[in-house]
Amino acid sequence: MKIANKSVVSIHYTLKNDEGQILDTSEGREPLFYLHGYQNIISGLEEALTDKSAGDQISVSIPPEKAYGERIEEAVLQVNRDQFEGIDDIQVGMEVQTQGEQGIQLFTVSKIMGDTIFLDGNHPLAGETLHFDVSVQEVRPATEEELAHGHVHGPGGHHH
Repeated sequence: MKIANKSVVSIHYTLKNDEGQILDTSEGREPLFYLHGYQNIISGLEEALTDKSAGDQISVSIPPEKAYGERIEEAVLQVNRDQFEGIDDIQVGMEVQTQGEQGIQLFTVSKIMGDTIFLDGNHPLAGETLHFDVSVQEVRPATEEELAHGHVHGPGGHHH
């Protein structure tokens, strides 16, 4: 069976950045299961996997616009340290959730200058070209319930 919209796909993958550092991998873990065509994975990887079959292996480089987007400087906020209630030890790299008009947003502390904290709302991989090595493990049709929910259930996609 070839990968197409409404397929449930399981893959093993290794993700590297331009410097060749491994950012994420499924090696030594269960494969990743996802529902194809439902934006469960980045668009560039989904496109690269379309029409592949179990046993296929691909290496693909995905530009930012088909991954996590370009960096947006407007997504970096400056806030005063006293807005961090109950957090005394603020460090670069910390993730912070804020409740805003668009719901919960995730920011990363990118810089600290005195009492000014810089919060970066960009995805950590924004602006990066991502290099994936992928091996397709399994392809099966999605169930009606999976299609209705827009994600995988069952092995590798348990509903919690």
